[in-house]
Amino acid sequence: MFAFLLSSLLFAAPATDWRTPFEKGDGNTTATYAECIAYYQRLDAAYPEITMREVGPTDIGQPLHEVVISLDGDADPVSVRRKNRRILLIQNGIHPGEPEGIDASMMLARDYVQKKELRRQLEDVTLVIIPAYNIDGMLNRSATSRANQNGPREYGFRGNARNLDLNRDYIKQDSRNARSFAQLFQRWQPDVFVDTHTSDGADYQYTMTLIDTQKDKLHPALSQYMQQHLLPTLYAGMEKKKWPLTPYVDFEGRTPESGLHGFLETPRYSTGYTTLFNTIGFMTETHMWKAFAPRVHTTYAFLDLLVHTVHRDAAQIAQAHNTANQQVLTQAEFPLSWELDTTAADKVNFRGYEGRTKTSEVSGLPRLYYDRKAPFTRPVKFFNTYRPTATAQRPAAYLIPQAWADVLDRLRSSNVQLQRLTRDTVLTAEVYYIDDYKTGARPYEGHYLHSQVKLRTEQQQLTLRKGDFVAWLNQPAARYLIETLEPQATDSFFAWGFFDSILQQKEYFSDYVFEDLAADLLRRDPNLRQQLEARRQADPAFAKSAQAQLDFVYRHSPYYEKSHLRYPVVRWQNGVLPASPEN
Repeated sequence: MFAFLLSSLLFAAPATDWRTPFEKGDGNTTATYAECIAYYQRLDAAYPEITMREVGPTDIGQPLHEVVISLDGDADPVSVRRKNRRILLIQNGIHPGEPEGIDASMMLARDYVQKKELRRQLEDVTLVIIPAYNIDGMLNRSATSRANQNGPREYGFRGNARNLDLNRDYIKQDSRNARSFAQLFQRWQPDVFVDTHTSDGADYQYTMTLIDTQKDKLHPALSQYMQQHLLPTLYAGMEKKKWPLTPYVDFEGRTPESGLHGFLETPRYSTGYTTLFNTIGFMTETHMWKAFAPRVHTTYAFLDLLVHTVHRDAAQIAQAHNTANQQVLTQAEFPLSWELDTTAADKVNFRGYEGRTKTSEVSGLPRLYYDRKAPFTRPVKFFNTYRPTATAQRPAAYLIPQAWADVLDRLRSSNVQLQRLTRDTVLTAEVYYIDDYKTGARPYEGHYLHSQVKLRTEQQQLTLRKGDFVAWLNQPAARYLIETLEPQATDSFFAWGFFDSILQQKEYFSDYVFEDLAADLLRRDPNLRQQLEARRQADPAFAKSAQAQLDFVYRHSPYYEKSHLRYPVVRWQNGVLPASPEN
């Protein structure tokens, strides 16, 4: 009798409700931060295949989380790689006003442990999800910060607690969020990375557009696999799911028919950073003026299809990734900046709306609008070939004085292997001088960016101190080192202003004192006198300026500080150094 009653109670117990906040709502709501974390905590408690843990701090004081989905419960990156599993990392909420990925990933995590037909895809794939990257912005919730967007009813804010756009912070790492991400990424070393977004811009028929790692920037072995296998599968698969894709809609003309431009994600961006470590990257960009529910469902469809494809192509991805990792260890030349080749174009069949003009109710002047009653499908040019505009030859190592702690901290967070000099050392090496550069007139993400850097190279005898650092280039982070430490690289540490103190002269001269010293220098150095005279002949303005001529002599004298404009990171080409691994 007791057993019968117990059995009746068990059968009468209500089933666990695993619907997400989005699924419980009306299709126009997104999970709050508290709801998102609580949902993953429930999954973690209920399913041994799911591990949720804190992985580092953020600027708002809340921890960054990772959710690991692994059929055998193995959440150790080293062990997972040893088992030869492919690793797929999904990041959500970098811009919390673009929250589709947050809600889609919650459903995806649940379905991949509850549905038998999906679990099979994880036999050789480990799925890692960052539930919300910009926690700061997710907590800053409102209904008005994205005027161009059709839902959800409330959402987060683009900037983080320091008002940083975190998708410009991967190299400079001003935020704790970015430093925590770098450490998470380096632990997992994923094969494929996805960053979920919503796009602004033109109107068109697609619910989702896609940014894939720019093919010319990705290592050739990975680029070939991506172009020939991965992208065709994703485009065909999304078409079959009734969620057709197009390349990200970026163009310079009046409307998209002028031609789409492939997006160049430099290392400041998430997929630009991950590319430096031979990870295939995607940014999904749902269209802001489509309703929120379809945006969530198309994001889910893409993520699900990507898991299936990584499972299908696990061996191919492993081979391409390993080839890229091995070849970068000996690669001799590295591109530093890129330019779009407007003479090379493919064609894509673009599904758009006709752009028309009508009178603005605000200004009374002509304004552009997209006529949804006039859809079209027509071929448009797709410009997606980039050519290097600057390159650097690989040195054997970079020598980095210990004084530049901010730079060294960022190298460490990106898993750069460093050694320290064990004694003071005098050596002759190649150094850069900054001959010219341009600086933005306004701050950009907390920095005044430098560009158009021109360098002069000298061989100099230098003294390095015990405790200074050596970064050898025969390591997986070689490309990262090149693109951060070569000053002319687009997103180098110099470009972001980490070395700005070298740009300021610390000593100078008083005219009435240096006049006599300069005259004596010219008497004792006929070659310097000839240089001065040649400059006078070539430049009439210079010839009329006593100050300019004194400055010329000063800069060519022993009194002028050699450290002015000298880039402190030294390129070392060969030879043994008295160094040992950093403790």
